[in-house]
Amino acid sequence: MPDLPDLQDDPYLKVVRPLAEAYLAFWREDNRHIRSLRLTPSQFDVIATLGDTDGLTCSELSARTLVTKGTLTGVLDRLEAKGFILRDAVTGDRRCTKITLTGKGEALFRKTFAAHISFLRPRFERAVTKKEADQLRALLLRIRDSFLEKPA
Repeated sequence: MPDLPDLQDDPYLKVVRPLAEAYLAFWREDNRHIRSLRLTPSQFDVIATLGDTDGLTCSELSARTLVTKGTLTGVLDRLEAKGFILRDAVTGDRRCTKITLTGKGEALFRKTFAAHISFLRPRFERAVTKKEADQLRALLLRIRDSFLEKPA
């Protein structure tokens, strides 16, 4: 049986709890604000991702959002029913569908995205400088990528 590491002084273990707490605190406030905009987090993610684009295929949308493939169809169904998106077949590939915002969807994007950025920005500005934010992003991406790599 391997020896336990020194749990009091392990610099890597000391990162786990604050990382999880920061994520949970962000997630709670982020979701609360998105719901106050009368959207689900998945709906907001799709609207925000489609905003300022000429549309995306379902595969592209799935890759660029945090919405799982299994959930995406239902989210798109509800957004389409509300008149926020259009689904169009891609010329030359009947299996592929392009999703675009309608005028109503574009207006929703402009209103909700701006409001959400205004809600989030002060929280980040209180915590880190712009330079630190760039460094933090790089570190978080490295941590994410290390968990995605297959162990040697």
